[in-house]
Amino acid sequence: MRETQNGYWVCYDIRNPKRWRKAYKLLQGYGERIPYSMFRCWLNQQAREKLRWELEQVLAEEDSLLLIRLPNPCLQGLASYKHLASWPLPKESHRVI
Repeated sequence: MRETQNGYWVCYDIRNPKRWRKAYKLLQGYGERIPYSMFRCWLNQQAREKLRWELEQVLAEEDSLLLIRLPNPCLQGLASYKHLASWPLPKESHRVI
């Protein structure tokens, strides 16, 4: 059974330029950058935990990290405001009734 993917906003505030570059490069492998220290990613639970663990290896106590899960209904409403292709739902998505 394929694990469901969810949309996430990954927001960060990293105070050291060297750590910022490491986190930025790491996040590029997981999603798409949107302005001002944010990435949007499609992650399943395993990928989310792997990303969180990898970022914790880079970040210091003074840095901040926020992972915001966006349920599919939220993403459908978000896409209708601007840039229709910004958050296309994965083709494997399904609805539970």
